[in-house]
Amino acid sequence: MDDKSRAPDDTGNDDQLIDVPRRRFGRGGVGGAARRRLENLSFNRIFPNILTLLALCAGLTAIRYGFNGQWDRAAAALVLAGMLDGVDGRVARMLRGTTKFGAELDSLADAVSFGVAPAIVMYVWVMKDARGIGWALCLLHAVCCVLRLARFNTMVGQPGLPNWAHSYFTGVPAPGGAGIAILPLLIWLHSEASFFASPVVAGAFLLTSSILMVSRVPVYSGKHMRLKPQWFIPLMAIIGAFAAFLVTDPWETLSLVGVVYLVSIPLSAWSFRRLQLRSEAELANPPPGAAP
Repeated sequence: MDDKSRAPDDTGNDDQLIDVPRRRFGRGGVGGAARRRLENLSFNRIFPNILTLLALCAGLTAIRYGFNGQWDRAAAALVLAGMLDGVDGRVARMLRGTTKFGAELDSLADAVSFGVAPAIVMYVWVMKDARGIGWALCLLHAVCCVLRLARFNTMVGQPGLPNWAHSYFTGVPAPGGAGIAILPLLIWLHSEASFFASPVVAGAFLLTSSILMVSRVPVYSGKHMRLKPQWFIPLMAIIGAFAAFLVTDPWETLSLVGVVYLVSIPLSAWSFRRLQLRSEAELANPPPGAAP
């Protein structure tokens, strides 16, 4: 059906359709608004978004390496995407460059880098041997990743939460879910054990990552971590040792990190429950002199 509202005027007065936009692009019109928007752009706002786009490119590049059968490069690209995603938000907060646009861009990039890309890489690697079931598990991972991101976006700034609750995610975050999904690939790159290159094992990890992402299991977040001064030097030593191991034996190091992360999930849930019980006890029995 034709959109007659966009058709030229039948009276022949077409000049008006041309002159109006011309005037609006003049002084202070659309052109002026565009110039003001460009003037408001700053390095503090642009740089975090550049990191987000680099993470997106890394995730897409992992898909390319997967199609080429370059599994080590595919895994490295996914790990790089996770590292970039881990710093873009922190850089934005440090530079005071957080924007709604950046938050939406980050969410869309995460859906590709940690939902779609790991699913395709795992399918091309071993899950294709399971045919329909293998593809269904890969789809499940991607869908659960998107659902987890959508839930996170609706919970940002949720009122009524105690301060300690902000130190926990609800469910495994998207990068963590991607790490769990590709953990068999990381272990296989290190050990070349055929056990981890099985569709059954890889499918179990995909299913686990999917469930954990959409679950309400509390998972510790380091966003609000405050480091005491006396721990600065030991932390730097740990980071240096980790970097050394990552360079000398990357797959063994990343496999160990993945296993430690899996083990930390029940510990996070236990820690959350302990703090929750303590908070409920303090509300039920407030200390003497406390305001009602």
